[in-house]
Amino acid sequence: MATPASGRQLFLDGLRGLALIFMVLNHTGRWWIERPLGWPRYHLVYLTVTLAAPIFLFLVGFCLPLSYLNSTLTRGERYVSVAWKYVRRGARLVVAGWFLNLLVFPDEPLFAGGVLQTIGLSIVGLTLLLPLLRRRAAGWALLAAALGVYASFALAHPFLRRWLTRHPVVAAVWFSDFPLWPWLAVALLGVVLGWVWAEGQRRGDDDRRYFGMMSLAGVLCLAAFLALELAVGPTPHFYSGRDLVLNQHWNPGPVTCLWILGIVFSLLPAMYDLMKVRRVQVPWLVVLGQNALMLYFVHQVIVLTFLRQRFGVLFHSWWAYVLANALLIAALVVLAQVWPPFKRRALALVRGSVQRRTSAAERRQEAL
Repeated sequence: MATPASGRQLFLDGLRGLALIFMVLNHTGRWWIERPLGWPRYHLVYLTVTLAAPIFLFLVGFCLPLSYLNSTLTRGERYVSVAWKYVRRGARLVVAGWFLNLLVFPDEPLFAGGVLQTIGLSIVGLTLLLPLLRRRAAGWALLAAALGVYASFALAHPFLRRWLTRHPVVAAVWFSDFPLWPWLAVALLGVVLGWVWAEGQRRGDDDRRYFGMMSLAGVLCLAAFLALELAVGPTPHFYSGRDLVLNQHWNPGPVTCLWILGIVFSLLPAMYDLMKVRRVQVPWLVVLGQNALMLYFVHQVIVLTFLRQRFGVLFHSWWAYVLANALLIAALVVLAQVWPPFKRRALALVRGSVQRRTSAAERRQEAL
């Protein structure tokens, strides 16, 4: 089944919506559950942190070639204009990350890094690399670079743990939540695989073969992860003590990377099969994915600032926690549905106000 890789790919929005749900569960698990609930709470937080942001970062890379080829080849736009648009988008995400710190985490440094900053900087960096991907060798080089980015971080980890204690500003800005080094590796992997798929679509290749190969890779990664995880011994499984924790923030160890890749390479083909091949409609999941940035802000304000800090919401029962999350996600779906028309009307009002002021200023100048 070959379909042009242009326009909105709803199965990618569906996967992005699923990643948003993982992120909501991660944050409510951290902020809404009492620690005495024990290992189930720990595993909820740990498993969702290994899924949410990695899927977002992978999709950043995977979707960029689709948009880029559609803009340059289908619509005939110049690389400079397309690149400037992507760079501005990346810069806005960096600024949005700082605004989130100010809004939700006022006790932390304003310019502390986070996943939004890493996504924004990844978009800027990948934009510069996109023209190179027309050469097949460049794809292999970027895959090697992705491996090198992660491997260099793993090797430098013991040194960084000591060095960052003496450089708190660098630690806060560059090595906080999901730092660019090593997480750029995930975006690099995504951009190469996204380019391969988009090129195949334009040649008319059967994309079911592509996603079948990705599913096989996912199964192999999960099998390797399971074998290595069981070989670790009596240490609790799914435990961050075996990962590369730095500056009190989590980064995956090599074994955990197999888990992340296995899940990503399994979920993406599964979502493609569900929504593209079987044509199952999941509009509520799609609308979450299409408005993920706005919901990323709003759910943290609701979960932490409003409910946890203002009203002291804290659950001692799993049943109450599950019900509260179901209601929260339903509310986010409703918000995502009403947000686009509200945004359009607000922008139209702002533009109209600006135009009226401009016209008034011009009439005053003419009168003078």
